[in-house]
Amino acid sequence: MAAPAIAKLGHIGLFVRDVQRQKAFYRDVLGLTVSDEAPGTVFMSSQPETEHHELLLREGRTDPDAKVVQQLSFRCNSLDDVIGYYRRFKQHDVKIERILSHGNAVGLYFFDPEGNRCEVYWPTGLKAHQPFAIPVDLDRPQSELMADIHEQVRQYGATGTGSVPAR
Repeated sequence: MAAPAIAKLGHIGLFVRDVQRQKAFYRDVLGLTVSDEAPGTVFMSSQPETEHHELLLREGRTDPDAKVVQQLSFRCNSLDDVIGYYRRFKQHDVKIERILSHGNAVGLYFFDPEGNRCEVYWPTGLKAHQPFAIPVDLDRPQSELMADIHEQVRQYGATGTGSVPAR
């Protein structure tokens, strides 16, 4: 009998202090859809027609300094999407932590209104040993970014580059 396997991440649940503020952020800035709601609870999805919720927000976080999540990562279909979020985050004064090439993906790390680290990322299709973390400037033309990423993967893909410490 084969061992059971996980097909994909189903959803993440977060205890939050202000569920309405968090709902507004994930809906209005990140673009998730509210798929269901009850007092103190919000279910959200990027694809509500196929996945009821990928994110659950629930009131109940009482310690403002508690670290309850290492990060939430949202996969994008293109580098254009990541760049679009970068521009949107700047418009909404979202705190951006860092923007990295992991060789196999470009990740934009940011914080939601309650300080949870999140990431939007796009898989490049390239293979790179992890950890692989090289800063990326999303204000540069995509052709230059991708040329640099291909060269970095050529140089460091077999060994990785080490990690960039979290701030």
